[in-house]
Amino acid sequence: MTRPNPIDAIRFRLEQMGLTRRDLADIIGSRARVSEVFNRRRPLTIAMIAKLRDRLGISADVLIGPQRRAA
Repeated sequence: MTRPNPIDAIRFRLEQMGLTRRDLADIIGSRARVSEVFNRRRPLTIAMIAKLRDRLGISADVLIGPQRRAA
């Protein structure tokens, strides 16, 4: 079984929890930063991964996985 893409895992968890991208800004930074992460222009940092793990309950192992970057 393959691991989910970190960004897809975040999207899925937000949907499960009834949260929006705007809610994610409180966790990882500004709405612009959220947009950069979701558009794969900015990789998740260790600090972001730790906050996502703590606040959304997503395993750090999933979040550390490869993030396909936009060309």
